[in-house]
Amino acid sequence: MQYRGKVVVTLKSGVFDPQGVTIKNALHSLSFESVEEVKTGKFFEVLFDAENDAEAEKLLEAMCHQLLANPIIEDFDFSLEKVK
Repeated sequence: MQYRGKVVVTLKSGVFDPQGVTIKNALHSLSFESVEEVKTGKFFEVLFDAENDAEAEKLLEAMCHQLLANPIIEDFDFSLEKVK
């Protein structure tokens, strides 16, 4: 069975996000003063084969831990959908 995993990686709370601060300041300069915080991150879409839902979840979580996210400074969240 084929699965599509969608992974969002963000910095952990408390880790300085200079890109987010820069974007927030730029939004303020564009008159969006109500913006209180901007957090940046990464998005991955991974197409892969697995025997079942449980194996697909296990594989995608392992990918996140081993490569897609840096577990020291980043959190991740993912969703899975069956493609075939």
